[in-house]
This record gives sequence, C-alpha cells and structure tokens, in this order.
Amino acid sequence: MSQTVQRALRIIELFAERPRSLGEIADDLGVHKSTASRLVQTLEHAGFARPVDGRYTIGFRMVAIAQHAVEQLDLHPVAHPHLVRLGDRYGHTVHLAQLVDDEIVYVTKVDGRGALRMRSRVGQPVDPHTSGVGKAILAHLDEPARERFLGRLTYPRHTETSITGPAEFRAELARIAERGWAEDDGEFEDFVSCVAVPVRDARGRVVGAVSITALRALAPLERLREHLPELTATCAAISRDLGWTGEDRP
Repeated sequence: MSQTVQRALRIIELFAERPRSLGEIADDLGVHKSTASRLVQTLEHAGFARPVDGRYTIGFRMVAIAQHAVEQLDLHPVAHPHLVRLGDRYGHTVHLAQLVDDEIVYVTKVDGRGALRMRSRVGQPVDPHTSGVGKAILAHLDEPARERFLGRLTYPRHTETSITGPAEFRAELARIAERGWAEDDGEFEDFVSCVAVPVRDARGRVVGAVSITALRALAPLERLREHLPELTATCAAISRDLGWTGEDRP
C-alpha cells in the first residue's frame, strides 16, 4: 500500500474518533503541517472530510458510504423494524451485532423512548468476553470456529466483574449455550448491563445477536432478565424472516 493511501486512511480513522486540527493530524502522521493540509484538502474535495469550527471531521460522502455498507449486511434491513418495536416497548437501548469475518460488530443501534445515549456506535467491534452480544454469538458457534476466535482473545479487565481468562470464559459460554441467552453484568462499563439472545440464518447458523441494554441505575440486570421472553421472541421472528425454520427459540 502506498504511503499516501496509508496516511489518508489514518486521517479518516482520526476523524472517526473526533474532529481534528491540522496540527493534530500532522503530529499523528509525523509529517509537516503543509503535508497534512494537502492530504486533508484532497479528502475534503472528494467528500471524505469537512471543516467544522477550525477543525476537520468525517465528510458526508463517507457517512453515506458507511451507511450503505451497513445496509448491505443482510441482518440490518430484516431486523431493524423488530428492534424498533422492542426499543419502543421497553424504552431501553437495543443493539444488533453481527459476526463479520473475524470480528463481532454492532450493525444497528436503536435508542428506545427515554433511553439515555450510550457510547456504543454502529460499526464498532465489541469486546467479546465482556459483551452480551459477543457471548451469545460465540456460545453458539461450531467448536472449530469458536476456538479460532477464542485463540485471538486477550481478556483485558475493564471492571471488577470482567472475565479475565480462557477457562472461565469457556465455562460461561457453556452455560449460555445451555440456557440460550447471555448477559453483561457491568463487565465492560460497570454502570451498564444487558441481556442478549442469538439470531440464526436460513441454515441455522448463528450470525448475530440482539441485546437490550440499560444503565444499571435505571434497570438492574434482574429487571432486564424479565424482558428475556420478549427478546427471545423477537430474535426468533428475525431468524424466521432470515429463513430459519427450526424451533421457536434460536
């Protein structure tokens, strides 16, 4: 890959985090400010960057391309109306995550009525050992695929309840596979919990998972578990729309 392309891609990654000044871009790339300016101007001309209050951020063309890419994922258009209904019913944030190549990525986020804005965003990879959707997907993969995935995990500790080792995580995945749902008990952010259920495709493979997420102060884990019947029914409906003809509980 050419150095210019590498630098342009890095600038787009920087913009995706937050607006940046030319000085910040130059420092990150290790180049003169004039070089950073030429790169940003090229991106701006193509619609991939735009100026905001003396800084630069993601351009609208880039936003449109990202949205189009998300919509190409089979799960998104099928699942979205189901997720909106679920969010409206309980007022919590609903996430849809999908297994994409070697990552589990948020592909839809629906903020229900009264839900507070959370840091998660569409396109963001999840931390599998501390997320309900990550656990729900991994627990239902076939063993070779699951082991390949587990072999790449490093198990960083984010909170006091984080799982921090492979043996503990495998035991948790076995429990999830048996009962059919997963949870995050403040394991990534200690003030957030969720419950999650997997989604299957026409061949019966688990390809994603849906979670109901809330601040623990508003809805502790015990209360979120009360929503599992409706969440399970929603995931079963999405799975049927994808062509799954198996039992009602995915």
